[in-house]
Amino acid sequence: MNLQGRSLTEFPGIGPYLERIICRWLVDSPPLLEPPDIRRHFLTIPRARILLAAKPNWLKDLKGDLQMHTNWSDGSGTIRAMAESAQKNAYEYIAVTDHAKGLKIAGGIDESQLRQQAREIEQVNGEFCHQPNPLRVLHSIELNLNPKGEGDLAPAALRQLDVVLGAFHSALRKTEDQTERYLAALRNPYVHILAHPRGRIFNFRLGLRADWSRVFDLAATLNKAVEVDAYPDRQDLDVELLQIARAAGVRISLGTDAHHPWQLRFIELGLAAALLAKIPRERILNFMSASDLCKWTGALNKR
Repeated sequence: MNLQGRSLTEFPGIGPYLERIICRWLVDSPPLLEPPDIRRHFLTIPRARILLAAKPNWLKDLKGDLQMHTNWSDGSGTIRAMAESAQKNAYEYIAVTDHAKGLKIAGGIDESQLRQQAREIEQVNGEFCHQPNPLRVLHSIELNLNPKGEGDLAPAALRQLDVVLGAFHSALRKTEDQTERYLAALRNPYVHILAHPRGRIFNFRLGLRADWSRVFDLAATLNKAVEVDAYPDRQDLDVELLQIARAAGVRISLGTDAHHPWQLRFIELGLAAALLAKIPRERILNFMSASDLCKWTGALNKR
Protein backbone atom coordinates (compact mmCIF):
# COMPACT_ATOMS: atom_id res chain seq x y z
CA MET A 1 0.00 0.00 0.00
CA ASN A 2 1.12 3.57 -0.60
CA LEU A 3 0.45 6.66 1.52
CA GLN A 4 -2.99 6.99 -0.06
CA GLY A 5 -3.92 3.50 1.05
CA ARG A 6 -4.01 2.21 -2.52
CA SER A 7 -2.30 -0.89 -3.84
CA LEU A 8 0.47 -0.84 -6.46
CA THR A 9 -1.37 -3.68 -8.18
CA GLU A 10 -3.53 -0.99 -9.76
CA PHE A 11 -0.65 -0.51 -12.20
CA PRO A 12 -0.61 -2.83 -15.23
CA GLY A 13 1.84 -5.73 -14.87
CA ILE A 14 2.25 -5.44 -11.08
CA GLY A 15 0.86 -8.27 -8.99
CA PRO A 16 1.05 -8.93 -5.24
CA TYR A 17 4.54 -10.46 -5.48
CA LEU A 18 6.07 -7.49 -7.31
CA GLU A 19 4.24 -5.13 -4.99
CA ARG A 20 5.91 -6.73 -1.95
CA ILE A 21 9.36 -6.44 -3.56
CA ILE A 22 8.86 -2.81 -4.55
CA CYS A 23 7.58 -1.83 -1.12
CA ARG A 24 10.52 -3.57 0.53
CA TRP A 25 12.95 -1.71 -1.77
CA LEU A 26 11.30 1.61 -0.91
CA VAL A 27 11.95 0.98 2.78
CA ASP A 28 15.37 -0.64 2.46
CA SER A 29 16.94 0.06 -0.93
CA PRO A 30 19.27 -2.64 -2.27
CA PRO A 31 22.90 -1.60 -2.89
CA LEU A 32 23.71 -0.34 -6.36
CA LEU A 33 25.66 -2.97 -8.25
CA GLU A 34 28.33 -2.16 -10.82
CA PRO A 35 27.54 -3.81 -14.15
CA PRO A 36 30.04 -6.36 -15.46
CA ASP A 37 32.60 -5.13 -18.00
CA ILE A 38 30.63 -6.64 -20.87
CA ARG A 39 27.82 -4.13 -20.15
CA ARG A 40 29.88 -1.10 -19.13
CA HIS A 41 30.60 2.19 -20.90
CA PHE A 42 27.54 2.25 -23.16
CA LEU A 43 25.56 5.47 -23.64
CA THR A 44 21.78 5.67 -23.87
CA ILE A 45 19.91 7.61 -26.52
CA PRO A 46 18.31 9.94 -23.90
CA ARG A 47 21.72 10.81 -22.45
CA ALA A 48 23.15 11.36 -25.94
CA ARG A 49 20.34 13.74 -26.77
CA ILE A 50 20.88 15.72 -23.57
CA LEU A 51 24.56 16.09 -24.44
CA LEU A 52 23.81 17.11 -28.03
CA ALA A 53 21.16 19.62 -26.93
CA ALA A 54 24.00 21.62 -25.38
CA LYS A 55 25.89 21.56 -28.72
CA PRO A 56 23.15 21.79 -31.38
CA ASN A 57 25.59 22.70 -34.15
CA TRP A 58 27.21 19.27 -33.94
CA LEU A 59 24.14 17.62 -35.42
CA LYS A 60 23.34 20.56 -37.66
CA ASP A 61 26.82 20.74 -39.20
CA LEU A 62 27.34 17.02 -39.66
CA LYS A 63 28.01 16.28 -43.32
CA GLY A 64 27.45 12.54 -43.47
CA ASP A 65 27.50 9.00 -42.14
CA LEU A 66 30.50 6.79 -42.93
CA GLN A 67 29.23 3.27 -42.32
CA MET A 68 26.00 1.57 -43.41
CA HIS A 69 24.81 -1.59 -45.15
CA THR A 70 22.25 -2.13 -47.87
CA ASN A 71 20.50 -5.13 -49.43
CA TRP A 72 23.67 -5.75 -51.39
CA SER A 73 24.96 -7.52 -48.27
CA ASP A 74 23.11 -7.89 -44.96
CA GLY A 75 21.08 -4.66 -44.87
CA SER A 76 17.38 -4.43 -45.59
CA GLY A 77 17.25 -1.11 -47.43
CA THR A 78 18.22 -0.25 -50.97
CA ILE A 79 20.92 2.29 -51.75
CA ARG A 80 18.16 4.71 -52.72
CA ALA A 81 16.29 4.15 -49.44
CA MET A 82 19.42 4.83 -47.39
CA ALA A 83 20.10 7.97 -49.42
CA GLU A 84 16.53 9.21 -48.94
CA SER A 85 16.80 8.69 -45.19
CA ALA A 86 20.11 10.56 -45.11
CA GLN A 87 18.64 13.38 -47.15
CA LYS A 88 16.12 14.01 -44.34
CA ASN A 89 19.11 14.76 -42.10
CA ALA A 90 20.36 17.28 -44.66
CA TYR A 91 23.51 15.22 -45.18
CA GLU A 92 25.89 16.01 -48.00
CA TYR A 93 26.98 12.38 -48.39
CA ILE A 94 26.79 8.83 -47.10
CA ALA A 95 29.25 5.98 -47.48
CA VAL A 96 27.67 2.67 -48.48
CA THR A 97 30.00 0.13 -46.86
CA ASP A 98 28.58 -3.29 -47.58
CA HIS A 99 30.52 -6.33 -46.42
CA ALA A 100 33.20 -7.85 -48.63
CA LYS A 101 33.21 -11.42 -49.88
CA GLY A 102 35.16 -12.99 -47.00
CA LEU A 103 32.23 -12.48 -44.64
CA LYS A 104 29.84 -14.92 -46.26
CA ILE A 105 27.51 -15.02 -43.25
CA ALA A 106 26.72 -11.35 -43.91
CA GLY A 107 26.27 -11.77 -47.66
CA GLY A 108 29.63 -10.22 -48.50
CA ILE A 109 30.06 -9.10 -52.11
CA ASP A 110 32.88 -9.93 -54.50
CA GLU A 111 34.69 -7.81 -57.10
CA SER A 112 32.10 -8.47 -59.81
CA GLN A 113 29.22 -7.48 -57.54
CA LEU A 114 31.16 -4.42 -56.45
CA ARG A 115 31.28 -3.27 -60.09
CA GLN A 116 27.54 -3.84 -60.42
CA GLN A 117 26.95 -1.86 -57.25
CA ALA A 118 29.03 1.00 -58.66
CA ARG A 119 26.60 1.31 -61.56
CA GLU A 120 23.62 1.51 -59.20
CA ILE A 121 25.37 4.15 -57.09
CA GLU A 122 26.17 6.15 -60.20
CA GLN A 123 22.50 6.08 -61.17
CA VAL A 124 21.33 7.16 -57.71
CA ASN A 125 23.92 9.95 -57.63
CA GLY A 126 22.78 11.14 -61.03
CA GLU A 127 19.27 11.62 -59.68
CA PHE A 128 20.11 13.03 -56.27
CA CYS A 129 22.58 15.64 -57.51
CA HIS A 130 19.74 17.59 -59.17
CA GLN A 131 17.43 17.63 -56.14
CA PRO A 132 16.95 20.68 -53.85
CA ASN A 133 19.05 18.96 -51.17
CA PRO A 134 21.68 17.16 -53.24
CA LEU A 135 23.37 14.14 -51.73
CA ARG A 136 26.29 12.02 -52.88
CA VAL A 137 26.62 8.31 -52.21
CA LEU A 138 30.26 7.38 -51.73
CA HIS A 139 31.12 3.94 -53.05
CA SER A 140 32.83 2.20 -50.17
CA ILE A 141 33.31 -1.21 -48.55
CA GLU A 142 33.77 -2.79 -45.15
CA LEU A 143 36.80 -4.88 -45.98
CA ASN A 144 37.06 -8.09 -43.99
CA LEU A 145 40.52 -8.30 -42.39
CA ASN A 146 42.23 -11.48 -41.27
CA PRO A 147 44.37 -11.47 -38.10
CA LYS A 148 47.37 -10.47 -40.24
CA GLY A 149 45.60 -7.31 -41.36
CA GLU A 150 45.09 -8.57 -44.91
CA GLY A 151 41.89 -7.78 -46.81
CA ASP A 152 39.62 -10.00 -48.88
CA LEU A 153 39.27 -7.99 -52.09
CA ALA A 154 41.74 -7.40 -54.91
CA PRO A 155 43.76 -4.15 -54.74
CA ALA A 156 42.53 -3.15 -58.20
CA ALA A 157 38.94 -3.17 -56.93
CA LEU A 158 39.78 -1.23 -53.79
CA ARG A 159 41.54 1.51 -55.72
CA GLN A 160 38.22 2.37 -57.41
CA LEU A 161 36.45 3.12 -54.13
CA ASP A 162 35.95 6.42 -52.36
CA VAL A 163 36.44 5.08 -48.82
CA VAL A 164 37.69 1.73 -47.50
CA LEU A 165 36.87 0.59 -43.98
CA GLY A 166 38.83 -2.34 -42.61
CA ALA A 167 37.38 -4.49 -39.82
CA PHE A 168 38.09 -7.72 -37.97
CA HIS A 169 35.23 -10.21 -37.88
CA SER A 170 37.01 -13.34 -36.65
CA ALA A 171 39.09 -14.42 -33.64
CA LEU A 172 37.37 -11.73 -31.57
CA ARG A 173 37.36 -13.56 -28.24
CA LYS A 174 41.11 -13.82 -27.76
CA THR A 175 42.23 -12.64 -24.33
CA GLU A 176 45.90 -12.02 -25.10
CA ASP A 177 47.16 -8.66 -26.36
CA GLN A 178 46.27 -8.02 -30.03
CA THR A 179 48.33 -4.88 -30.66
CA GLU A 180 50.29 -6.37 -33.56
CA ARG A 181 47.07 -7.30 -35.34
CA TYR A 182 45.94 -3.68 -35.27
CA LEU A 183 49.31 -2.31 -36.35
CA ALA A 184 49.28 -4.70 -39.32
CA ALA A 185 45.76 -3.57 -40.27
CA LEU A 186 46.77 0.09 -40.20
CA ARG A 187 49.79 -0.66 -42.38
CA ASN A 188 47.50 -2.22 -45.00
CA PRO A 189 47.85 0.40 -47.76
CA TYR A 190 44.23 0.05 -48.89
CA VAL A 191 42.58 0.69 -45.49
CA HIS A 192 41.56 4.27 -44.70
CA ILE A 193 39.48 3.69 -41.56
CA LEU A 194 39.80 1.03 -38.88
CA ALA A 195 36.18 0.10 -38.17
CA HIS A 196 34.68 -0.94 -34.79
CA PRO A 197 38.20 -1.65 -33.52
CA ARG A 198 37.54 -3.63 -30.33
CA GLY A 199 34.81 -5.79 -31.83
CA ARG A 200 32.77 -5.58 -28.64
CA ILE A 201 29.01 -6.24 -28.46
CA PHE A 202 26.86 -5.41 -25.44
CA ASN A 203 26.34 -8.40 -23.14
CA PHE A 204 27.74 -10.76 -25.80
CA ARG A 205 31.42 -10.09 -26.43
CA LEU A 206 33.91 -8.06 -24.43
CA GLY A 207 36.17 -7.25 -27.38
CA LEU A 208 39.90 -7.40 -27.97
CA ARG A 209 42.72 -5.99 -25.88
CA ALA A 210 45.61 -3.93 -27.23
CA ASP A 211 48.10 -1.24 -26.38
CA TRP A 212 45.75 1.40 -27.69
CA SER A 213 48.25 4.25 -27.38
CA ARG A 214 50.52 2.44 -29.85
CA VAL A 215 47.59 1.71 -32.16
CA PHE A 216 46.33 5.30 -32.20
CA ASP A 217 49.84 6.75 -32.48
CA LEU A 218 50.47 4.70 -35.62
CA ALA A 219 47.09 5.68 -37.07
CA ALA A 220 47.94 9.34 -36.49
CA THR A 221 51.40 8.91 -38.02
CA LEU A 222 49.88 7.29 -41.11
CA ASN A 223 47.08 9.90 -41.21
CA LYS A 224 44.44 7.18 -41.04
CA ALA A 225 41.23 7.16 -38.99
CA VAL A 226 39.68 5.00 -36.30
CA GLU A 227 35.94 4.60 -36.05
CA VAL A 228 33.20 5.14 -33.55
CA ASP A 229 30.64 2.56 -34.62
CA ALA A 230 27.47 4.14 -33.23
CA TYR A 231 25.26 1.07 -33.43
CA PRO A 232 23.75 0.89 -29.90
CA ASP A 233 25.15 -2.51 -28.92
CA ARG A 234 28.60 -1.73 -30.35
CA GLN A 235 29.52 1.90 -29.48
CA ASP A 236 33.07 1.06 -30.43
CA LEU A 237 35.26 3.00 -29.77
CA ASP A 238 33.84 4.00 -26.39
CA VAL A 239 34.52 7.25 -24.54
CA GLU A 240 37.44 5.85 -22.54
CA LEU A 241 39.32 4.75 -25.66
CA LEU A 242 38.36 7.94 -27.48
CA GLN A 243 40.16 9.93 -24.81
CA ILE A 244 43.33 7.97 -25.58
CA ALA A 245 42.70 8.57 -29.29
CA ARG A 246 42.34 12.31 -28.65
CA ALA A 247 45.74 12.39 -26.95
CA ALA A 248 47.25 10.72 -30.01
CA GLY A 249 45.68 13.27 -32.36
CA VAL A 250 44.23 10.58 -34.60
CA ARG A 251 41.36 11.19 -37.02
CA ILE A 252 37.93 9.92 -35.95
CA SER A 253 35.22 8.52 -38.21
CA LEU A 254 31.57 8.21 -37.19
CA GLY A 255 29.33 5.54 -38.68
CA THR A 256 25.95 4.21 -37.62
CA ASP A 257 26.53 0.73 -39.03
CA ALA A 258 22.89 1.08 -40.04
CA HIS A 259 21.22 -1.96 -41.62
CA HIS A 260 17.85 -0.21 -42.07
CA PRO A 261 17.13 3.36 -43.22
CA TRP A 262 15.67 4.41 -39.84
CA GLN A 263 18.87 3.39 -38.05
CA LEU A 264 20.72 6.43 -39.34
CA ARG A 265 19.47 8.13 -36.17
CA PHE A 266 22.07 6.14 -34.23
CA ILE A 267 24.60 8.80 -35.21
CA GLU A 268 23.58 10.60 -32.00
CA LEU A 269 25.42 7.99 -29.94
CA GLY A 270 28.63 8.47 -31.91
CA LEU A 271 28.47 12.25 -31.73
CA ALA A 272 27.75 12.18 -27.99
CA ALA A 273 30.74 9.89 -27.38
CA ALA A 274 32.98 12.27 -29.32
CA LEU A 275 31.64 15.18 -27.29
CA LEU A 276 32.25 13.43 -23.97
CA ALA A 277 35.79 12.56 -25.04
CA LYS A 278 36.34 16.18 -26.16
CA ILE A 279 37.40 15.23 -29.67
CA PRO A 280 38.08 18.42 -31.68
CA ARG A 281 35.66 18.81 -34.58
CA GLU A 282 38.52 19.24 -37.02
CA ARG A 283 39.65 15.67 -36.25
CA ILE A 284 36.24 14.17 -37.13
CA LEU A 285 35.90 13.10 -40.76
CA ASN A 286 32.14 13.60 -40.81
CA PHE A 287 32.52 17.37 -40.59
CA MET A 288 34.56 17.37 -43.81
CA SER A 289 32.94 18.05 -47.16
CA ALA A 290 32.68 15.15 -49.60
CA SER A 291 35.40 16.65 -51.78
CA ASP A 292 37.79 17.13 -48.86
CA LEU A 293 37.08 13.62 -47.60
CA CYS A 294 37.89 12.13 -50.99
CA LYS A 295 41.04 14.25 -51.23
CA TRP A 296 42.14 12.73 -47.93
CA THR A 297 41.53 9.14 -49.07
CA GLY A 298 43.07 9.94 -52.45
CA ALA A 299 46.26 11.17 -50.79
CA LEU A 300 46.45 7.95 -48.76
CA ASN A 301 46.04 5.92 -51.95
CA LYS A 302 49.06 7.59 -53.54
CA ARG A 303 51.48 6.43 -50.85
